[in-house]
Amino acid sequence: MSHLRYTIKRLLQAIPVLIGISSITFFLINAMPGSPVEVMLGPTASEELIAAAEERYGFDQPLHVRYVKYILAAMGGDLGRSIHYGVPVTTKIMERLPVTLLLLASSFAFAISVAIPLGIVSARRRNQPVDHGSRVVSLIGVSTPNFWIGLLLIIVFGYHLQVLPSNGLVMPLTPISEVEGATSRLDVLVQTGRSLIMPTIALGTLQMAAISRIERSSMLEVLGRDYIDLARAFGVKESVITRKHAFRNAQLPVVTIVGLQLTSALGGAVLTETVFNINGMGRLIIQAVRTQDYALIMGTTLFFGFMFVVGTLITDLTYAYLDPRVTYEGEE
Repeated sequence: MSHLRYTIKRLLQAIPVLIGISSITFFLINAMPGSPVEVMLGPTASEELIAAAEERYGFDQPLHVRYVKYILAAMGGDLGRSIHYGVPVTTKIMERLPVTLLLLASSFAFAISVAIPLGIVSARRRNQPVDHGSRVVSLIGVSTPNFWIGLLLIIVFGYHLQVLPSNGLVMPLTPISEVEGATSRLDVLVQTGRSLIMPTIALGTLQMAAISRIERSSMLEVLGRDYIDLARAFGVKESVITRKHAFRNAQLPVVTIVGLQLTSALGGAVLTETVFNINGMGRLIIQAVRTQDYALIMGTTLFFGFMFVVGTLITDLTYAYLDPRVTYEGEE
């Protein structure tokens, strides 16, 4: 029950955070030069047409009135209507969201599946060649922008070798008739996997490098504790010590960094989707900024803020699962 009460409390605390995000975003985008109506209608539109469009979308009202109306509507689930696309913002977000979620999930799966074994092996073979190689890989990973990795992959595997598609992302549920060369659902899934490889590596390399460094440091700390020395003195195999006694206790810092990496992954998705021409949330934000689509900018920013808040909450609750000593009784 303490975890349930803590979860409810944190969700309630997220409300002022999201209001703060929406407030800052609202006043910043309204400080931008130009008008979304002028962008929509073009430079040759008459003043009467511009005035009619501004009245239709509410841009003729004072800024504070528009802000209050937007906040009240957003609390009811209405994020407004996109000027550029002519559809509700929530509709456009739900259309693009699965693409970004698939990319994020695949990048984190790649990062975790590579980083944790790499960090464990590096810690067990400290100052050996495999450890030095692991640290070099991690240093390169955290120092290299994901868009540069993406461009490099496209040049090598997409242009020169021509073994992987470098444009777009095939979703698993895409109709078979819409996928070139596909005759069955298995063919579609194969195309999905092939189109995911390069964006996944480009977006997940930073997360992989950061998680690997924390995993190594945490494992080294745990492997140096007294109870590990006692297990060794009793003749317990090193593999058993690592798997049963050290691994779980070393994961708390890793959980923290995984939760924090969600922020960089969301930001990296914008550049990655642009580089690989993937129609996800990242490209939606870029298009919204280019067209000064205020409602779409607000909606996507709020949604990304909500995803970060939920990710942070999941990270906190995972602490209690990994370490029974962690309790939220004091948070009541």
